[in-house]
Amino acid sequence: MVLYFSATGNTRFLATELAEKLGDECVDLLGRVKKNDLSEIRSERPFIICTPVYVCEMPRFLSKYLKNVKLSGSRKVYFIADSAGYGGITGYLAKKLFRRKKMEFMGYSEVVMPRNYFISHYPPQTNDEIKSRLMSACKQLGEIAGTIEKGEKLRARYVFMFEKLITIPFNPVWSRYKMSAKEFFADSKCVSCGKCEQVCPLNNISIRDRKPVWGNSCTHCMACIGNCPTGAIEYGTVTREKGKYNFKDYKYLISGNTASSGINNSSAAQSAKRRKNG
Repeated sequence: MVLYFSATGNTRFLATELAEKLGDECVDLLGRVKKNDLSEIRSERPFIICTPVYVCEMPRFLSKYLKNVKLSGSRKVYFIADSAGYGGITGYLAKKLFRRKKMEFMGYSEVVMPRNYFISHYPPQTNDEIKSRLMSACKQLGEIAGTIEKGEKLRARYVFMFEKLITIPFNPVWSRYKMSAKEFFADSKCVSCGKCEQVCPLNNISIRDRKPVWGNSCTHCMACIGNCPTGAIEYGTVTREKGKYNFKDYKYLISGNTASSGINNSSAAQSAKRRKNG
């Protein structure tokens, strides 16, 4: 079973592609996270957790959720992190988390995807850069699926001690003081659809007088900006200059290439059929 959280579509793409290649069920955790629904999630197949990287870790709210939710059935878990280029200590912390849950950690992989955090100091990526990242991700997904299908462990780069020493105290400070929602606003293009309220994992957005209002909790996931159907949400003047990101706007760049190497669709379908038939 593939479990994932995705704000602007990158992680959803990885999760759904893996689920299709492996013939697995795919579950979006957003609704559960918003409701703090900690009811049991059961899978007879190994769990595959797909998550973005925020400040060199998985999102703190998601880490908290995974720590508390009951995962039953299979005791094996794979972990996939997608980042803009540096996954930090995400895999290291995931390994600690799942071992505390008495689960067998089957390794993790870091997949580089297009940058969705447009309010950073990095310049916007070109279509060629985005396409290059997506094509590489497709190839890597095939390799990851092949490894999982064989029941082998995933391998990622070694996390050095200095990375842990820097990130572990840095992440909570940055998350508390630098992830402010004060600069978010909706301009005249807002149609009061409530989409931003629906996709906010922290329930930090409410609609008042037909306009979204942001509270004091924010994880800078960019879900509100990236999923606004009219492009009405901005972050100060930054997004007006740099633009915004949602995976669906760039999927055409890899059209016909998602069936990447590593495990072919026919063998995945046959494996899925065997599992279904017991």
